[in-house]
Amino acid sequence: MNQPIHTENAPAAIGPYSQAVQAGSLLFVSGQLPIDPATGAFAGEDIAAQTRQALTNIRSILEAAGYTCADVVKTTVLLADIADFAPMNEVYAEFFTRNCPARAAFAVKDIPKGALVEIEAVACK
Repeated sequence: MNQPIHTENAPAAIGPYSQAVQAGSLLFVSGQLPIDPATGAFAGEDIAAQTRQALTNIRSILEAAGYTCADVVKTTVLLADIADFAPMNEVYAEFFTRNCPARAAFAVKDIPKGALVEIEAVACK
């Protein structure tokens, strides 16, 4: 049975989807934009600030479901500009310090709301 997950500590979904869905021991976290849930605005205009907020949103959703960043097994990082890969990676390393998850990272044409980054995650207990 699939269990939708919702927390006020991450931005509400901007469409017909859940912040995350738990299916058995797996948790699928929808792509997170760098929106500060307290203000509804981007956390900043540079890739470092936006990456930090997107990952903070993911961490909040994980925690709401009883998971941690250590439970993440796969992420996908969407970048508006592949030139932002290195600074994104520096911030990413603050959240995943050991036993890092598998990851795909690539540039895309556009990200919703004009964000510089969007990140999704899959966690498993």
